[in-house]
Amino acid sequence: MILEKLLVGAIETNCYIIGCERTLEGLIIDPGADGEKILKIVKAKNLNIKYIINTHAHIDHIGANKYLKETLNAEVCIHEEDIKFLKNPVLNLSAFVPQDLQGDCLPFPHPDIALNEDSQLKIGNLKALILHTPGHTPGGISIVIDKCVFTGDALFSGSIGRTDFPLADETTLINGIKNKLFKLPEDFIVYPGHGASSTIGKEKRENPYVGKG
Repeated sequence: MILEKLLVGAIETNCYIIGCERTLEGLIIDPGADGEKILKIVKAKNLNIKYIINTHAHIDHIGANKYLKETLNAEVCIHEEDIKFLKNPVLNLSAFVPQDLQGDCLPFPHPDIALNEDSQLKIGNLKALILHTPGHTPGGISIVIDKCVFTGDALFSGSIGRTDFPLADETTLINGIKNKLFKLPEDFIVYPGHGASSTIGKEKRENPYVGKG
């Protein structure tokens, strides 16, 4: 599996570029900003990007959707519960970002694929399995590929996502982490939306916000 991580935007969102080594089909997870920077890596890896997947619909995870969709002719995928965020600047938090930092990200394109629990997307020999892990937003998802899980702003190394945003709920978030993410094998690598990577086992043992899984 090809896996490239880059930091994008003012608050350094983790954007992930995933590709099948055999077919060079690929996907992008959370292109929050810096579309040209992301595109440069895609071209360097000679990837054919089929999907753009957003773990949730906050601006720092969707800001380069428009640019990359138009440039790569890729399909934008987001959970059905977060589609309503795309046209609501309070819900997607773009209302709180200065105009000069928004670039050409608006309007956010309507998704081509509405995801839900157990949705699956294929890129070459790889399969992306969608887990619905709400709480940070109603449509928050995590994405399992091979022995990796991309958790967006649900689960971080030593922390969890904020729940003081509109429509967020801490109990829902913690339940999703315990009942879905912590059911994965302990050696699975956690790639979060911000900060360093971890493992499921480490977070089950040490994450102070979740407790013993």
